[in-house]
Amino acid sequence: MSNLNGKATAVAHSNIALVKYWGKRNEALILPWQSSLSVTLAPLEVKTTVAFGAPEDSVQLNGKEAQGSERLRVLALVDELRRGKSALGCVRVHSEGNFPVSAGLASSAAAFAALALALRSAAGLPRDVEATSLLARLGSGSACRSVQGGVCVWCRGKRKDGADSFARQHFSPQHWPTLRMVAVVLSREEKAVKSRDGMRSAVKTSPYYPAWIKSAEEDIQPALKAIAARDLERLGTLAECNAWRMHATSFAAEPPLSYMKPSTLALLLALEEERQRGTPVWFTLDAGPNPVLLTEEAHVPKVLAFAQSFSPLETVVCHPGGDARLEEAHLF
Repeated sequence: MSNLNGKATAVAHSNIALVKYWGKRNEALILPWQSSLSVTLAPLEVKTTVAFGAPEDSVQLNGKEAQGSERLRVLALVDELRRGKSALGCVRVHSEGNFPVSAGLASSAAAFAALALALRSAAGLPRDVEATSLLARLGSGSACRSVQGGVCVWCRGKRKDGADSFARQHFSPQHWPTLRMVAVVLSREEKAVKSRDGMRSAVKTSPYYPAWIKSAEEDIQPALKAIAARDLERLGTLAECNAWRMHATSFAAEPPLSYMKPSTLALLLALEEERQRGTPVWFTLDAGPNPVLLTEEAHVPKVLAFAQSFSPLETVVCHPGGDARLEEAHLF
């Protein structure tokens, strides 16, 4: 689908990685050291409208003019598309998300996936999943996994130019419709060390990092097999091990770095006892204090009750979301 009017609107879901992306081999091109696997998170989404031919470049995020690095990241992706296409002119970008504020739920993944899809459509380019994933990756690595729904794998690739490092869907959302991801928001404090800086430190200084690359890459196929069988215990056990190992690279970095709060660790350590009580629930944890709990739809009430015992600021129940999509209703 192409757009001859220079304007397009796209919507994309966030995602949660069960096999983590942690560390770049090329920071400029956002190329990872190992592959990663994720599930999209509906109903969490970002809607973005793009229009070329504006009087000047402008970027509005959630009703406010973007400033500093936020603006620069968006316009860097725009420039990537405009390279060699000067006729497109200046751009107006409006983006709105329905995410809990500062919950660490990877809103940038949804934002840059939606931006990439809208940019290509507004520029009159045909719908191309691979090209959109490659473009989204340049805005935020995890965004390449939000172009398609369900379960996606971001292949690390081997080429220096990154042309083979993009995400592909392996299972549609309909494959496991009862899978649930419960985000437990324990803190809204801004991270003292941003993810990109934590990654850089782990890559450069952690003695565990080479082992992380090997073990994480080896987790992809077992994770796919567990998902194919809809085996929550196998998948949950793998996701927990993968998350612990990712965080271990930062624990062992110089200086040591922990993204967990005391309440995070307390919740994680209580999960085994909760499973012994008969609740099938496992965790994954990105670079932040807020875990995401994996379970089945039928057990969500028990999981929410468990989470409430740790006094969260908010809980958000998610299910596998669909592909990023174009919409006719624009934000401006």
